[in-house]
Amino acid sequence: MVLEKMDQPGRKLRITGKGRCNLTNTSTLKDFMAHVGSDARFLRNCFARFYNTELMEFFEERGVALTVERGNRVYPASGKALDIFLGLVEWLEKNERVEIRKNCSVKSLIIIDDDSEQQPEAGGQRLRRIGGVRLLNGEALFAPKVIVATGGMSYPTTGSTGAGYQLAREAGHTVVETVPSLVPLVCEERLPEELEAFTLKNVRLWIAPKEGKKLYEGFGELMFTSDGIGGPLALSASRMVSRRLHGGEKLVAHIDLKPAVEAEELDKRLIGDLNGNGTRVLNDALRLWLPAEIVPLALKSMHIEYYKRLNQINGAERKRLLGFLKDCQLTLIGTRDYTEAIVTQGGVNLKEIDPKTMESKLVKGLHFAGEVLDLDGDTGGYNLQMAFSTGWAAGRVNS
Repeated sequence: MVLEKMDQPGRKLRITGKGRCNLTNTSTLKDFMAHVGSDARFLRNCFARFYNTELMEFFEERGVALTVERGNRVYPASGKALDIFLGLVEWLEKNERVEIRKNCSVKSLIIIDDDSEQQPEAGGQRLRRIGGVRLLNGEALFAPKVIVATGGMSYPTTGSTGAGYQLAREAGHTVVETVPSLVPLVCEERLPEELEAFTLKNVRLWIAPKEGKKLYEGFGELMFTSDGIGGPLALSASRMVSRRLHGGEKLVAHIDLKPAVEAEELDKRLIGDLNGNGTRVLNDALRLWLPAEIVPLALKSMHIEYYKRLNQINGAERKRLLGFLKDCQLTLIGTRDYTEAIVTQGGVNLKEIDPKTMESKLVKGLHFAGEVLDLDGDTGGYNLQMAFSTGWAAGRVNS
């Protein structure tokens, strides 16, 4: 029995990947693990039994054609997440042993004390077992096995409001503090309006404390938002920095706008351009090196008079121009909220879960699967594969 609190199941699945549903990734297990946060070793057992090949076969056997795109990302060939959703729902509806109850919210778990056994994993505490669930309307449903697969807190309008964390706490589990992940980053500086929604391609981004080692470094596409940075690079970076930012720490985002040219070579080019365009004013001449949308930010950052002629630019000012091109800096102070986060970082502590069956080590018959666990990964199909693999392990009849 599937207890779905929304009027339709799979709402988040239907919007994932901008409505295209990046189902999984065909990377090797070693490469895949490099894109997973928390304790990637926890996944080895369920991946050994149900991984990307098995997941792809599952959907193809149900008539959903798949295609592999750049970065080993797997999508439905139609480009529609709806096909993945329908493949699952139709499979369930054809199975007479399955019932989907919609608009059905779970209020609490029914947990029964069992004096007949001891549980070494829980330090010799009295073993408890699941008895079922109690619904918001007061109805009790009894079952020897319950799987909590409520998702995290990202995209709450799809039903992911963190209810699973409360159920886990009631069962005695530790929940690692949650923060938004794969989410745009917010900066302290007020950005020029011209920058909003402007995208930079082929740039290098690295993020670090004011003094300290790099927390993230990547190359690719970056988009400016009204209050910070988004796009693929920022979303990937958020996995590494979100927890620090939500802890009140300020970080510095460094953007290399000319990554294909070393600083020394770029400086030589600047000297040539300044000498060859001496009568042009800086405000206009910046278009020699930058897109028009980013010029206001450059002028604001470099502290050089916008009307100054290029032949009046001194050595120190040229170095500031070079510094902006190779290391444009923004101070990060937070992230956007869960309504814009693709996944949730944090969740049910993996040390309290059996990695073979996803069963609780505290309550017999209680299982957890998907984003409610302390598992999260990069964009690229990694998060959905983890959800399907842990769900498969939890759902096995003999698990």
